[in-house]
Amino acid sequence: MRKSLTISIEDYLKSIYVLNLAEERASTNQIAERMGVTPASVTGMLKRLATNDPPLLEYQKHHGVVLTAEGEKVALEMIRHHRLLELFLHETLGYPWDEVHAEADRLEHVISEVFEERIAQALGDPNHDPHGDPIPTRDLILPQMSWARLDMLREGQQAIVQRVDNETPELLRYLSSIGVIPGIHLEVVGFSEFDGNLHLRVGETVLVLGPGVTQQIYVEVV
Repeated sequence: MRKSLTISIEDYLKSIYVLNLAEERASTNQIAERMGVTPASVTGMLKRLATNDPPLLEYQKHHGVVLTAEGEKVALEMIRHHRLLELFLHETLGYPWDEVHAEADRLEHVISEVFEERIAQALGDPNHDPHGDPIPTRDLILPQMSWARLDMLREGQQAIVQRVDNETPELLRYLSSIGVIPGIHLEVVGFSEFDGNLHLRVGETVLVLGPGVTQQIYVEVV
């Protein structure tokens, strides 16, 4: 299937899959914003993918799109490639976690399934990437994680950071600089009703993070 698809098509399918996780159907404007293209370009591609043989998505004008089983399979394969590559770059080649996304974006389309399998074996069949995002299994099943969003915690609660739902390098570098990375233990020591800021103890340091950051961090409450 993938051999007949362009890089652009694979990127569309991956983006739509991620949007479908949050919404039942992805709108043209949501896809355009995520991919940095015009809505008109998106509409043309959606019509093309809906009439592919086999169809890769279901498209209804003004009602958004959802991937078919075939489209989902391609999207999950790309996500598996991407997240395995991110972890390989981070753990084996020493890339910082704020640099792996762009590199993986370029490489995910060109590696073979043999190379993907060798990466997985070399890394010990990991289940998450450096940002804590789950890696689809060999059978292309995305593990479900039941973590809490950090902004929902209140004073006295403790948690372990599991995932950062943002690949912006500047944010990842900032979180690294203050020690808020996957695996770290933290405690909520204060909450401001006025602005939603959380006061967090990380080690011996107390940090103040606003909802713009805490809404993108997922934790396991302990």
